[in-house]
Amino acid sequence: MGRTTPAVTVCRRAQVAFELHSYTHDPRADRFGDEAVDALATSLELSADRFFKTLVVDLSGHGTAIAVVPVPGRLSLKAAAAALGARRAAMAEPATAQRVTGYVLGGISPLGTRTAVPTVIDSSVIGDDPVLVSAGRRGLQLSLAPDDLVRLTAAVTAPITAG
Repeated sequence: MGRTTPAVTVCRRAQVAFELHSYTHDPRADRFGDEAVDALATSLELSADRFFKTLVVDLSGHGTAIAVVPVPGRLSLKAAAAALGARRAAMAEPATAQRVTGYVLGGISPLGTRTAVPTVIDSSVIGDDPVLVSAGRRGLQLSLAPDDLVRLTAAVTAPITAG
């Protein structure tokens, strides 16, 4: 499996410290974040809430955006919309998510997207422990400092995880 993706290229160009972690993706899996946690959390000695999933949302009248939340959490569409200055948000159609990001479902990274879109990351990202996000391919995760993730995505941080 190749290890160079647009997400990796963004990190290399910015000269930020990062690590790649690969695992064997099960083609029958449909909960990609949970699969990454199950494969890597124990060996990396990180809790599941340091693994973040990338979700693409449609903002009513404001185009698309990216919301990044911990894998065990659920996105609050209302909170994400508010953080991004929109009235409402809805999950984007899979085809839209893939077209906007240039990545396949289960491999969507908040880094190196085809189209630059507003990004909001759940405020729980802040901390000393590294965070993991998709590196742009199923079965490949990228670990980096939370501050670097926020800076490289030009994201706002806000409490966007539901309940």
